[in-house]
Amino acid sequence: MSREYGLAWPDYELLDAGDGKKLERWGKVITIRPDLHASFKPGWTFAQWQDMAHWEFEEQSSTQGHWKNIKAQAPEQWVISYGNLNFGLKLTKFKHVGLFPEQQANWRFIKERVRSGQKVLNLFAYTGAASLVARDSGAEVVHVDSVKQMITWANENRERTALSDIKWVLEDALKFAKRELKRGNKYDGIIMDPPAWGLGAKGEKWKLENHLSALIEVAHGLMKPGAFLILNTYSPKVELADLAESAELYFSAHQVEIKQLWMRTKTAKELFYGNLLRAIK
Repeated sequence: MSREYGLAWPDYELLDAGDGKKLERWGKVITIRPDLHASFKPGWTFAQWQDMAHWEFEEQSSTQGHWKNIKAQAPEQWVISYGNLNFGLKLTKFKHVGLFPEQQANWRFIKERVRSGQKVLNLFAYTGAASLVARDSGAEVVHVDSVKQMITWANENRERTALSDIKWVLEDALKFAKRELKRGNKYDGIIMDPPAWGLGAKGEKWKLENHLSALIEVAHGLMKPGAFLILNTYSPKVELADLAESAELYFSAHQVEIKQLWMRTKTAKELFYGNLLRAIK
């Protein structure tokens, strides 16, 4: 089975993982967060982790929790960089800090593919890392997310990086994409990082497995000849076979690559992050 690895960079390291948790360094701040895929023994002891960490996320339910302060005066908000891009991070009650570092594998792909003047559509765009990577490469970027706070966060990241002219769209991503299709708009790149589950802009329930084929269909319709598609899936109910079955309805086999996304820890452990579809039309 093909794997692709997100790589460490100066401001991020996956230090260790195991016993259902992972130890990460974000700039100078080190966090401990739950991770169901870390079902193996860590390289270091948990006592060693706590000696290093500033914050540990403690779950109170399957969706929320709180951060436990381990080191005094540790910041609750800070900034890290990826190349010349700057990302503001902060502690949230959902265990996230505002960046999915495994997506560095896709940022590399975007930088390789995107050319100045091309049009890129980023759906379920979160805090905008992929949008910034595409814009920094010269693309005209349309950034779509259904959560106003995420749009604000993404725009703050754009300002930190001194990039201009990203189009922000506060809307349900699939509905917007379908309307773009009706309007006849086409793109050189489509990026989709949909949640496994969640709520839409008007409280609609969302389950990725129910919308997978529709997402790939509308993306295919929006793609110019030679355009790329990136689709990440974190849902345990969407397997590699599901991606392959949905993709083959719209792309031929030579146009598609389907992989697992992994990262290696500093202690030589390997952690699974989800499944990945890329396609070239």
